[in-house]
Amino acid sequence: MIELENVTKIYDIGTVKVSALDNISFSCQKGEMVSIMGASGSGKSTMMNILGCLDRPTSGSYRLEGQDIASLKDNDLAMMRNNKLGFVFQSYNLLPKMTAVANVELPLIYNGGHNRRQRALKALESVGIGNRAFHRPSEMSGGEQQRVAIARALINDPLIILADEPTGNLDTASSRTIMSLLLEQSKKGITVIVVTHEQDIAAYTHRTIYLRDGKIIEEKRR
Repeated sequence: MIELENVTKIYDIGTVKVSALDNISFSCQKGEMVSIMGASGSGKSTMMNILGCLDRPTSGSYRLEGQDIASLKDNDLAMMRNNKLGFVFQSYNLLPKMTAVANVELPLIYNGGHNRRQRALKALESVGIGNRAFHRPSEMSGGEQQRVAIARALINDPLIILADEPTGNLDTASSRTIMSLLLEQSKKGITVIVVTHEQDIAAYTHRTIYLRDGKIIEEKRR
């Protein structure tokens, strides 16, 4: 499903070159749930940006379903993000003036999807929050908002979910609910990649990749 081979990412900051990723190689299979851990500045965000088709490697290759992402034009990358990737963020990224169901509908509006309301309601039901469909984010708890964000990530039947600190703003009980939901998606065949600082969150995943200074220093399978 995902293959990174000798991926390096270098940023030019003034006259200084900063290596955010240094010769990274790893792969993820269909339905695998993988966590990425590392201190601030280890390269986690850069890796997520490349996996999410938001950035391109300086060298090396990233293949998604066998397709070399580096060869795609910007419009094709945008289509890839909308049709094959689902994103979940620490801060939920919901539009505050829109209801839960309207937030979930947004990806369908961008790609011209049909039966938007029906599909959005079904997605909310699938994450156990159908009864909050017409509430706004300010009327919902953090755990409920994150479930809305997961429903939005699922609305286009993605191949991959990229979750960046999805439990960072949540209490323990809500964190368990969110990780159980993500694990459920992996059992359905969706590849799930989670960035986290918490070992107990990483314990939900099949494998943890540890980064330091842009390099993979360890992989732990469960």
